[in-house]
Amino acid sequence: MTKNTQTLRRLLGCLAIGWLIIPLAAAQNGEAGYGDSPDRGGYADINGIKMYYEVYGEGEPMALIHGSGQDISAMRHQIDYFAGKYKVVAADSRAHGKSGLGEGELTYIQMADDWADLFRHLKLGPVKVVGWSDGGNIGLRMAVDHPELIDKLATMGANLQPDASAVQPWAVAWVKQASAEVDAMLTAGDTSQNWKVQAEHLRLLREQPNMTLGELGQIKVPVLVMAGDKDVIRDEHTVLMYQHIPRAHLAIFPGETHFTPETSPELFNRTVDNFMSKPYTRPDTRDIMLGTHE
Repeated sequence: MTKNTQTLRRLLGCLAIGWLIIPLAAAQNGEAGYGDSPDRGGYADINGIKMYYEVYGEGEPMALIHGSGQDISAMRHQIDYFAGKYKVVAADSRAHGKSGLGEGELTYIQMADDWADLFRHLKLGPVKVVGWSDGGNIGLRMAVDHPELIDKLATMGANLQPDASAVQPWAVAWVKQASAEVDAMLTAGDTSQNWKVQAEHLRLLREQPNMTLGELGQIKVPVLVMAGDKDVIRDEHTVLMYQHIPRAHLAIFPGETHFTPETSPELFNRTVDNFMSKPYTRPDTRDIMLGTHE
């Protein structure tokens, strides 16, 4: 076994989040039963797979969409906070957690369609959507393809392209290296992990998303664009996304990373709650200083 393979085994044994893989044992354990709740959970037949979901709280619907390699339990801090205010729906996206992979290659378009059909299955809509990393990419895709189902969208660490124009170069290089190592495991017939699913996750990070600024301009719902100031997504890319969404707010968390929902949940949850709980407005300093605002 090569040194790189040993490193890969160690890394892929941890929890994958979006572009990075870090150890988050508490999330994997599913505190409070999140991700493994017989009372709250169920399966829906969605687009050729069984999609696992859980529902908490009452009120207006809110969906929490986890990142790459995660499952429902990764959003436990958000469930804890928002279940007292909303009917919170959390689910394992396709090829994650307890949800099936299905046929063909994994795509964000397919995953967004899955979530949209889950909303329809549960008779929800419009829904306030909170998406972290890959979950943010899914949310953006839904806002373009299924706008009638979205009330507001909050994204954390989302991106439009998978290359170094959007993502930090070191992360692009890491994904390429990890992909080669996983392919080697598949070729060798190794069965210590589900390398097929790992390969699909990495391929998704390597090749997608592929959204355009024009598509962002089609989004009509209010969007909160968030990232850490040392995120895996380049700062200028996050700002570019914000600038091209017609009704958007921007939050760059100081001293934070791609993992703010996990490492600083109070800051993250308050920011999202403030955006979701108030009517969308877009005040402009120019109007205030020149006295042209109403």
